[in-house]
Amino acid sequence: MSDDLRESYLVKQAPYYEPVADEVSLYEAAYGVRMPVMLKGPTGCGKSRFVEYMAWKLGKPLITVACNEDMTASDLVGRFLLDINGTRWQDGPLAIAARIGAICYLDEVVEARQDTTVVIHPLTDHRRQLPLEKKGELINAHPDFQIVISYNPGYQSLMKDLKQSTKQRFGALDFDYPTAEVEAKIVAHESGVDPKTAEKLVQIAQRSRNLKGHGLDEGMSTRLLVYAGQLIAKGIDAPAACRMALARPLTDDPDMRDTLDAAVETFFG
Repeated sequence: MSDDLRESYLVKQAPYYEPVADEVSLYEAAYGVRMPVMLKGPTGCGKSRFVEYMAWKLGKPLITVACNEDMTASDLVGRFLLDINGTRWQDGPLAIAARIGAICYLDEVVEARQDTTVVIHPLTDHRRQLPLEKKGELINAHPDFQIVISYNPGYQSLMKDLKQSTKQRFGALDFDYPTAEVEAKIVAHESGVDPKTAEKLVQIAQRSRNLKGHGLDEGMSTRLLVYAGQLIAKGIDAPAACRMALARPLTDDPDMRDTLDAAVETFFG
């Protein structure tokens, strides 16, 4: 693989990331020994941004795969394609990452079928190899290669949990929503609203998170707060922005919507 391909996957600009605890130093140590890393936490709390930030900080290429239930092993490792010259092999993202020494990030890995995730096993132990069975090739992973996975353990059903044989190949970092002060700083920076408005958005989110398991599957994510802030920064009335970006995406239940709308009115009424 050419240096140009490796260069194309580098994160060129520093992503904005506010450290919450010691996750940066822990990840740097894990990368130093090429430990596979599992990020566990609720949706929209910054897991993907963290991986992007660490790839930039370490100066390593990053290849991200959004996992889904239709994804096959061939989607990850590669397949033969037909063209006018006959058949040719095309590497999948996992094979490319292993060849060029990228960080391969499998986002929401439990959404993929379990028979698909098994293909990562040889890359996550002392072998650090990826067999391309259809091609009859064995890729020995580049020294810089690392695999990172993420998922939301609170949202997944038992049918979609990771197997122990997969979990115990990874070190794990727990993620959660930041403290109110840090989250308000993130929302203000990312959306362009003033600090007072950002603080109000975070307070609304905290109320919704207290309803998790009591009518809501998930509370409002930091990502949704940024969306609401961006609408407000564009001149949209704050209550309307909050209804669109915060309350309506979470639930269709009329009573729960009223509860969330009431929380919005408390701070922006």
